[in-house]
Amino acid sequence: MASSSATTPGRLRRDAQRNRDLLLAAARELFSRQGLDVPLDQIAKEAGVGNATLYRHFPTREALIAEVFADAAALLDGAAREALVAEDAWSAIERYFERIFELVAADRGINDLVTQAIPTTPAMIAISRQNAVTVGTLVARAQQQGTMRPDVATMDLLFMLGPLCRALPATTELRPDLWRRYLALLLDGFRTRAAHPLPVPPIGEEHLDKMFADLWEADGPGA
Repeated sequence: MASSSATTPGRLRRDAQRNRDLLLAAARELFSRQGLDVPLDQIAKEAGVGNATLYRHFPTREALIAEVFADAAALLDGAAREALVAEDAWSAIERYFERIFELVAADRGINDLVTQAIPTTPAMIAISRQNAVTVGTLVARAQQQGTMRPDVATMDLLFMLGPLCRALPATTELRPDLWRRYLALLLDGFRTRAAHPLPVPPIGEEHLDKMFADLWEADGPGA
């Protein structure tokens, strides 16, 4: 007797794809509203599947994060590429950070992805490294073009922009575009015309990574 269509491999594959799509949709929504430390069992519950199904598709939180934010990573990569080919470095810096802030202001998960140095998440490491290279290149060009003060380092910019990014969820609740004011104020301090002697040297990249890693540990990611 022929097997029922409910048990055919084709049907099983369709069910598996449906569960995967439900998990990705639930994770994307919860990450966007609550950040990357949402408990995985909450994601499974929101998707209407069991924890075993979630782990069958995504064995680790890192695997789920990488899949959910593949499009966001591509957008960030595109912003970096666009900035690096621009002739005017200062305009490129402004546009690059505007693109980043537009993303992180609208999505708590992307905010976490950009600002938190989590060594077990390859997607975060890649974004962090790419961002540092992009900003470093743009800073050097702007200094050569005379539009950025010569006594600042890449880490100065990253150190100050990181906390501002982390504050965006709160400011977005007050006014969605409020970040534009504070980004403009911060960047103005790096312009050549605003230069005055700085009292102490900048921190190193390893200190910046540790600072954000400590912030992540203090928040306590979910199970």
